[in-house]
Amino acid sequence: MPKKIVISKIGGPEVLKFIDYNLAHILSDNDVRIKQTAIGLNYIDTYHRNGIYPLPSELPVCPGLEASGEIIKVGKNIKNFKLGDKVCYASTPLGAYCEIRDFPASKLIKIPDGISDIVAASTLLKGMTVEYLFERLYKIKKNETILFHAAAGGVGLLACQWARSIGCKMIGTVSSDEKAKIAKKNGCDHIINYKKENVISKVKEITNGKGVPVVYDGVGKDTFEISLGCLDYKGLLVSFGQSSGMVKNVNLHETFNSKSLFYTRPTLMQYNLTRAQLEKSSNLLFNKLITGKINNHIFKTFELGNASEAHSVLHSRASFGSIILKP
Repeated sequence: MPKKIVISKIGGPEVLKFIDYNLAHILSDNDVRIKQTAIGLNYIDTYHRNGIYPLPSELPVCPGLEASGEIIKVGKNIKNFKLGDKVCYASTPLGAYCEIRDFPASKLIKIPDGISDIVAASTLLKGMTVEYLFERLYKIKKNETILFHAAAGGVGLLACQWARSIGCKMIGTVSSDEKAKIAKKNGCDHIINYKKENVISKVKEITNGKGVPVVYDGVGKDTFEISLGCLDYKGLLVSFGQSSGMVKNVNLHETFNSKSLFYTRPTLMQYNLTRAQLEKSSNLLFNKLITGKINNHIFKTFELGNASEAHSVLHSRASFGSIILKP
């Protein structure tokens, strides 16, 4: 009998339970059945677990949005996938924290030759996040200077490399000297250790007093005011996550009027609504992986049954790069 992780109630990592489950006897005509080989751990998983993002159904719920594996069964309407295909996904419906699952073929991506299942599961969601942030939401440019918080995290290290591949000058914030070295090695031009340095002052120093045209902020509450202070006139604050918690009680006029600032709260799912958008985003990511312009960084691999421990490590902010769950 296969096993999966479920959220038993809203709360901390301890609410994740490892249980047996039964597969549906009938596979939907538009789905494929995947034997999973690697599962990506992402901050959005913790938002579902702790209630920041509401779950789509009653508890218990199997979390997770990203995984890779092999197709072991196909629905009657499936034409573009076959048994034995190596595939990956980074999308709803929730349920990636399991050994075997059924998944809509319309949201599935074939893994190209030269990319392993572990690389796919550790980079697809984070890498497509960087793709839409840098290529579609705000198109970063060669020799332009931008600010990216948490530059040594899973998304941050890919952002460092992506910016370097374009020739964009990235300022990255980190919490330790060790993380500073890692971000620098991956292409971050300027490193600010926010435990030791004033981020706003350093950004102004680097940009000759101007500030940056765009700040990418996946941290949230702890960095919101800092991000605003780092922006140039008519700058854009891109809030794509809230690992430190939600920003509260914002006075729109006082916050954005003084420098005519822009604000957006985007999500990957809305930037990849169509099949064409999904394929274009993943293809650009895979091309950068295959050509060596970016590389994945796996911090640690946990057995699926130890998902609660993996969540605790992610919360500690001691990790850098990606964390993988192994079915």
